[in-house]
Amino acid sequence: MRVLIVEDEPAYVDALTVALEVEGIDTDAVGDGRDAIKVFRDGGYDVVLLDLMLPSVSGLDVLTAIRRDSSTPVIVVSAKDGESDVVAALELGADDYLTKPYSVRELIARIRAVGRRSGGTKSEEGSELVTLGNVSLDVGRYQLIVSGTTFDLPRKEFEVMSMLMERAGRVVTRDWLLEEVWGMDWGDTKSLDQHIRRLRRKLETHEAAPRILTIRGVGYRLEG
Repeated sequence: MRVLIVEDEPAYVDALTVALEVEGIDTDAVGDGRDAIKVFRDGGYDVVLLDLMLPSVSGLDVLTAIRRDSSTPVIVVSAKDGESDVVAALELGADDYLTKPYSVRELIARIRAVGRRSGGTKSEEGSELVTLGNVSLDVGRYQLIVSGTTFDLPRKEFEVMSMLMERAGRVVTRDWLLEEVWGMDWGDTKSLDQHIRRLRRKLETHEAAPRILTIRGVGYRLEG
């Protein structure tokens, strides 16, 4: 596994490099946003660790550039912990969001989780449609189709929707979704909440589309 660390604080870079290499993970590091875009495009990385506060080009702009032509997993690692910051990163296609200070062991677990679940670049070949009523998921293209309207989904949003559609009509617990989609069990559920919120907005573009119902204290059920 190759990881690109995009971080302008040397102390974090040094600590991460040592910790990841002990785990057998190869690393490169860059501290400038503009340079990060170039290095990523030249690289062939499995995961990107991305700070938001960078010189030259912001982390969100770096994320936007990565998502233009790649579905490589991106974990935002930032001192910014406001809901608006998390939402902005997830909306732009981040796979996960971890706030500083963080546990290195937890970060490594998240890196391995998104790495295992990465399917590489989106494929136009061998697409498979999973359909429920007037809603379909295009497995090969990471797309949600609602009554003819197509939405490109970030990887994690796609996986959440896929899990709900596979179990339509049944309750899917929050803990199970976190374990299956993010690969580990932890207390911060902001990412899941935001993914569910965005999926609901897409489904609500058509009144006859299935709905994601909240089962209070338990999880969700897709009805339609």
